[in-house]
Amino acid sequence: HFLHHAGHDRGPWLAVGYGCGIAAWFVLANRWQWLALLAGCLGVALLAVVAMAAHGRFAHLRQGLIAMALVVAAGCATVWGKSTLVGTPPIAHPMAPEIAGRVLDRYAQPALGRVRLVLALREPRTDRPIRVRLTLPIANDVLGLAEGAVVRLRAQMMPPRPPQLPGSYDFARAAWFSGISATGRVLGRPTVLQPARGDAWLARVQHALSVHVRARLAGSPGGIAAAFASGDRGGIGVADDQAMRDAGLTHLLSVSGLHVSAVVGGAFALTMAVLALVPALALRLRLPLVAAGVAGAVGVAYTLLTGAEVPTVRSCLGALLVLGAVALGRQPLSLRLLAAAALAVMLLWPESVVSPGFQMSFGSVIAIIALHNCAPVQAFLAPRPELALVRAGRHLFMILLTGMVIDLALTPIALFHFHRAGIYGSIANVIAIPLTTFVSMPMIALALVLDVAGAGWPAWWVVGKSLELLLSIAHWTAAQPGAVTLLPAMGAGAFGLFVAGMLWLALWRGSVRLLGLVPALVATLMLSSLRPADLLITGDGRNLGVVDPERGELLVLRPGRSMFTRDAMLELTGMSGHAAPLEQWPGARCNHDFCLIELARGGRPWRILVARGEAMVAYADQARACAGVDIVVAPHKLFGPCRPAMLKADKVLLSRTGGIALDLVNRRVVTVEDSEGEHPWWRAPHRLPRHLEDDDWPTDWGLDPPEASQPRAGTPARAQ
Repeated sequence: HFLHHAGHDRGPWLAVGYGCGIAAWFVLANRWQWLALLAGCLGVALLAVVAMAAHGRFAHLRQGLIAMALVVAAGCATVWGKSTLVGTPPIAHPMAPEIAGRVLDRYAQPALGRVRLVLALREPRTDRPIRVRLTLPIANDVLGLAEGAVVRLRAQMMPPRPPQLPGSYDFARAAWFSGISATGRVLGRPTVLQPARGDAWLARVQHALSVHVRARLAGSPGGIAAAFASGDRGGIGVADDQAMRDAGLTHLLSVSGLHVSAVVGGAFALTMAVLALVPALALRLRLPLVAAGVAGAVGVAYTLLTGAEVPTVRSCLGALLVLGAVALGRQPLSLRLLAAAALAVMLLWPESVVSPGFQMSFGSVIAIIALHNCAPVQAFLAPRPELALVRAGRHLFMILLTGMVIDLALTPIALFHFHRAGIYGSIANVIAIPLTTFVSMPMIALALVLDVAGAGWPAWWVVGKSLELLLSIAHWTAAQPGAVTLLPAMGAGAFGLFVAGMLWLALWRGSVRLLGLVPALVATLMLSSLRPADLLITGDGRNLGVVDPERGELLVLRPGRSMFTRDAMLELTGMSGHAAPLEQWPGARCNHDFCLIELARGGRPWRILVARGEAMVAYADQARACAGVDIVVAPHKLFGPCRPAMLKADKVLLSRTGGIALDLVNRRVVTVEDSEGEHPWWRAPHRLPRHLEDDDWPTDWGLDPPEASQPRAGTPARAQ
């Protein structure tokens, strides 16, 4: 009865089922479980066909079971097929060869003092074609190092690294689907063997535009303006970038839905206005159709100009669907149209389903459409005779309410992926979004046009002031007490309940949608009982994090220089305190080879022995150190004499499990292997050369997230 009266509201659930099939492939561990899922889905569909064929009153239930089973199977098969056909195996081991290759992509990051390069080359020893991503200190940059150029250089390269800890960002998975076989850094200065080819003109236009904008505006305002114009975020300062994240404004820095919508909407309105001024054209042409065509072309051009990253392409596809609906005289914003856009994205990039960019962009739009389709909201916004000031107040209230609903919907996503979420983002966005949409972006376009005649400085002055105001809002918001909520790593079960509840609330109508509050409340109760792991062990065994909840501290064995591991541990434990060396643990006993500490957890003391170096220790010394110890952690292999009572996390174990999180109170062990299973990108963690600190990896070696809207740390606000 319920499905019979649901009507067209059932359609969007096909996209949900397709996404569930993709997500299930990532969650399930191996091919036998994937095959079991496919067989189970086909079995359910066949059973529904056979068992319910004669029962007319179950017709809609039968159709629903058949359709959902088939789309779940199709989603699993799609991502499995793409992984098999497109997935790129990493290089076999670390190396530092001299290589020659063609530059596929160049991304300057002056705020970080480096240039990021993607090269196509032949792998040394195997001679297979591969792509590598390298970082080059900006001081070693050379003239002619651009897209299409052939260069020779020496580089230290590593296979893309798996997560160091359970719940950390998976660089290896991103590299597998993006075609990157190695990451690393350039040693010395490269040599340009051949200049850039003529077919790289678009990249040269992007770089020239970015340089031109940053020449007109200095500092982070110039970096933000360059990001709006060309998609180049490399000129934004680290402190300003972090403030934008904590204020819930980082979505403004990456070209996504907000920017594409502003460009497409502006082109549509401008085309309509210009054509309406010519009566001969206005009377003979269908203006919405022509304006939609022009706006679509402008949107595609803007997408290409800003680098055609996945979030931008995703937003462009959605904008094109909306323009198509406008041209056909249909409702432009509906859940069915959004479901069609999601299906298109998942067909092309099925791996994006598990990325925060996909979840946030579609989650925010779902929240907007569901809110504005509610009967009370439609009645509140209905036209009525009233003063202009009252009408403006109603619309301002709806902007604030929409921001609050979006933040509420996206908070679980932010907490799951980044373990932190902004609190005041909806308030900051009330000013920041109109400022960006109606002042900064139009003035940047005007300034670029006026620069042709050398008269763009007044427009650039306005752009600079508007972006300085944007940064001031970000810093003020981020500095408020409680601006950022921290939470220990959330389990996949709680996150799944949140997603299920929000989708049920958004996609159905009537009182039945309120049932979605049940899983959301259960997930909230699960979050209230979350506690950080007591012990965190990195996959290479070189770093150990010990949580001290009473003092709000995290003690790390080897903090390193870049402190990336420390920051990752603080995020996973939901702590904002500082990290201290392990030697500062009360009662710690350390010598040249080991540190011995005691933890009181779960009503008993735990004795933990940590190896400080990688040099082998004599058998007799190992035996004495390990006597009466519960847990031993070491970056090298520990032989027979060391037999702890509970766990020996040495090179042998960690090479199989990856990083480990220990909950000593509940006697629970979580490893990276638990979430990776037998997926093709998972392999034993590789080690850096001995002369390099482990914490140098992410800054100089790491693979950046594939989407600019996915920061490693901080709060990712909604991707509009």
